[in-house]
Amino acid sequence: MTTTPSTAPGTVDVLVVGAGPTGLLLAGDLAAQGLSVALVERRPHETSNMTRAFAVHARTLELLDTRGLADELVKTGTPLSALRFFGRLSLDLSRLHTRFPFVLITPQYEVERLLEHRARAAGAHFRYGTELTALHQSDASDTVTAELREADGSPATLSARYLVGTDGVRSRVRQALGLPFPGESVIRSMALADVRLTEEPPGLLAVNGVGDTFAFIVPFGDGWYRVMGWNRAHQAADSDPVDLDELREITRRALGTDYGMHEARWISRFHSDERQVPAYRTGRVFLAGDAAHVHSPAGGQGMNTGIQDAANLSWKLAAVLRGQTADPEALLDSYHTERHPVGAMVLRSSGALIRLAMARTPLQRTVRALAAKALSAIRPASDKAVGLISGISISYAAPRGTHPLTAKRAPDLSLREGRLHQLLCDGTFVLVTPADAAAPASPIPLVHAHWRGDRTTTLLVRPDGYIAWASDHADPADLRAALTR
Repeated sequence: MTTTPSTAPGTVDVLVVGAGPTGLLLAGDLAAQGLSVALVERRPHETSNMTRAFAVHARTLELLDTRGLADELVKTGTPLSALRFFGRLSLDLSRLHTRFPFVLITPQYEVERLLEHRARAAGAHFRYGTELTALHQSDASDTVTAELREADGSPATLSARYLVGTDGVRSRVRQALGLPFPGESVIRSMALADVRLTEEPPGLLAVNGVGDTFAFIVPFGDGWYRVMGWNRAHQAADSDPVDLDELREITRRALGTDYGMHEARWISRFHSDERQVPAYRTGRVFLAGDAAHVHSPAGGQGMNTGIQDAANLSWKLAAVLRGQTADPEALLDSYHTERHPVGAMVLRSSGALIRLAMARTPLQRTVRALAAKALSAIRPASDKAVGLISGISISYAAPRGTHPLTAKRAPDLSLREGRLHQLLCDGTFVLVTPADAAAPASPIPLVHAHWRGDRTTTLLVRPDGYIAWASDHADPADLRAALTR
């Protein structure tokens, strides 16, 4: 029998610290499962045009699709079906096997707007202007206590069964845990702006480097363009002012023209680190998004990796809090086991791109040109790169001896009852069986669906769209064991 453990008065099920895309998706998922969720954010609640993230990749759009948000988000931006690097390397996203064979260019605040509305509608409680100052947990306690500072400066405390830090690269949660954040600064003094252009670029110009500069231009589709540039000869501090003249000069040197750049709606300077925390879980506290890993902006994978962290963690926390798993600790530990390698992979891939963009010597630039040409010409290598950047080909390690589909992403299957993504909208498992199979008794909430044709494979799909178990000729006892696990 499934039960929801009681929560002590004044204690929430989950406290989420940080109201960026990662925290908002997590809070919305948990609240949609009927759990009590509080989300604290040190910033005041106001919308800002200042946003560094701008790319929503295919796998993230799939996750938003299972939450009924993808189609609305696509309306806010520009889909791009190719990524071009260094003038020679072109990666074709249209070959991706997904409803979303593109990268969507849209400001981060559009993603946050949809996710916040969903979380509020589901019942998540927001506390903006509230800052975490300390947290406490002990082996003897089944809660985490957070010390907070409210907007007016007054202290407050809040207890939760679990706490998740999604509070960015300077995470107070990570600092309160005393966890290291090893790594290094990869690049300093990058200028970033949203501008208007007099001339329209011929297409997506991504990370094009010439000598000691590189620049990046991408259209939002509403007349505004995201521009990012770096000049090795001008390494200013993040706090130093930056203006359009500096960005125009970088762009002209890297791309040959500034396309009549004018009217910046915002402009800033920042540096890029490569860092990853060694443990995503410490007792009842978890880290996700930039609080757990941070890397270069090359490839636009930062926000996407964080959202995918949240999708992995949310259903596991919900299952534990609702008493739907036989081994709660193993399930919660699997969050680190599955997502830490993904974070490390993104650090490697984005780091390789930014280092190629920073190639300085003629030899380094020649090697870059040859590598780009080879990758463009070898389709399997190109498809692998596209799969990793988009997130579509990311999978998790499966136990030895299991079916080859286990721990792989399930595509948006067309089933007799509808699309798989539509069936996943309630945050439950989906069991896909042959057309004539009856619904099994299940100890967990389950949606039973059938293949349209004569396929005999049985799939148990997790709420995050990965295959938990598969069999070509399912034995009822094995299926019962899989559902119990």
